[in-house]
Amino acid sequence: MRRVLLPHHISQDPAPAGGVIVALEGLTMGTSWSVRLVAPAASSSSDLQQGLQRQLDLVVAQMSHWDAQSDLGRYNRAPAGSWHALAPDFYMVLDFALDVMRESGGAYDPCAGALVNLWGFGPENRCDEAGFVAPTQAQTGAVRDRRAAQRIELDRAARRFYQPGGVQLDLSAIAKGYGVDKLARYLESQGIHHYLVEVGGELRGAGVKPDGQPWWVALEQPPALPSDGARRDERCGEDPCDEFVLALHGLAVATSGDYRRYFEHDGRRLAHTIDPRSGAPAPHDLASVTVVHAHCMAADAWSTALTVLGPQAGLALAEQRGLAARFVQRAANGDGGYCETLSSHLRAMLE
Repeated sequence: MRRVLLPHHISQDPAPAGGVIVALEGLTMGTSWSVRLVAPAASSSSDLQQGLQRQLDLVVAQMSHWDAQSDLGRYNRAPAGSWHALAPDFYMVLDFALDVMRESGGAYDPCAGALVNLWGFGPENRCDEAGFVAPTQAQTGAVRDRRAAQRIELDRAARRFYQPGGVQLDLSAIAKGYGVDKLARYLESQGIHHYLVEVGGELRGAGVKPDGQPWWVALEQPPALPSDGARRDERCGEDPCDEFVLALHGLAVATSGDYRRYFEHDGRRLAHTIDPRSGAPAPHDLASVTVVHAHCMAADAWSTALTVLGPQAGLALAEQRGLAARFVQRAANGDGGYCETLSSHLRAMLE
């Protein structure tokens, strides 16, 4: 069944008269980006293309853990006891990430890069390379305990971050979302208020298309999601396998899924979403969590945190925080089916 999600507030600002949809795209953060915007028919898009790419290049130069020369890369290699001045964008993203860490009880931790690397999801010793061996429980515990003992400190007055020694920042669970927001702000600064922005599957939309329709997008589904005939799982509060279409009007959406990056070990699927509290990949049966929010950075970070927390604790925190979230679980009997649960704030968006 198809269900329609609508924003609570809809702007009456129409698209420019005679405007056409212009499509732009490029590469960033190991993935692709795309923008669809409404512009006058005779306008040139070459300057916009370059400007948009520059915005994302700045994010990479500051926050990429894949680039050893980025600001983040230099911080990760810095000696113990050093303070590091942060660029405004870097500071804002890290400050928000640390807030999510506190609010989620450590289910999301931007300083857990050493654990991410240990499980083969970082830039070196990757799980998809020959010779990779999954870490032992003792190795995982040692890295987790070392992280727990590290004292991190963000000096908000001076906009700087302390390196106690060995802290490995990893902002990959928030940087794409922030990149989406940065593109949106750039378009707004250029007088463009009707657009759909996407980076690596995370999206944000504003305004409407020339025909007055919003930017319709489908919520991301796990692969091979059954379209009908799926068994209802009594753990879930919704009919299984509904397809959701969202009017992305003043909203952003991000999904964390265990099917994006994973490897098989001892008959288990080990996904790239690491639980910093245990030091291992999240062990439950969530296939994906989608969060709808005004800002893609928030949707990106919270979808990761809720994935780690799992269907029960994650849903409880989503309700407490007022997050519009969708949890998709694998069927308990392992027959390949799925079921879903919606937070009340997402359910309130249903048409």
